[in-house]
Amino acid sequence: MTVMVDETLRTATIAVLAEHGWSGVTLERVAEKVGRSRVTLWRQGLTVELLLNSLLDALAEDYRDTMWPVLAGSGTGREGLIRTLEALFDVIDRHLPLMLSSDLVFHQEQARSGPVSFIAPFERFLRDGEADGTLHPHGRISDVAEVLMVAATFTYVHMRGRHHWSRARVRGLTVDLVLRGLI
Repeated sequence: MTVMVDETLRTATIAVLAEHGWSGVTLERVAEKVGRSRVTLWRQGLTVELLLNSLLDALAEDYRDTMWPVLAGSGTGREGLIRTLEALFDVIDRHLPLMLSSDLVFHQEQARSGPVSFIAPFERFLRDGEADGTLHPHGRISDVAEVLMVAATFTYVHMRGRHHWSRARVRGLTVDLVLRGLI
């Protein structure tokens, strides 16, 4: 039996996650948010793991699909890094409620699926940029890539979700700030 997690259940799961954290998501809390009983959800084959995994699956699949054309593109390392940031911001915009609910979203996906590398596109274009002279990372590429992704991700999430800045405003300033650290 394939159990489908609809948008109402995803939204309720995100709301519970925001209030109680990863370990505080329960079927009872999600059921309460959607106005159903826990038993009804259980009879439908729903579990906490299934609900959380549906959120993480959607994020990981969207990230992979969005990054593929970026990684397949050409240009300088700097241009690739800018495209990577823009793609990351597109993914965040599509998953903003989830991203606002917890700063552990990417960690949860990596813990669940093994070495899902959200950092890999950043590492690649930092290396390319260092090789072609368009970027000058200061430190180990893997460290710089991780700091860059985290800084860009959570600046973008916070400014879009908490300060309600426009996409253009936060994207322009975040990309500019990140690139200034790589000259």
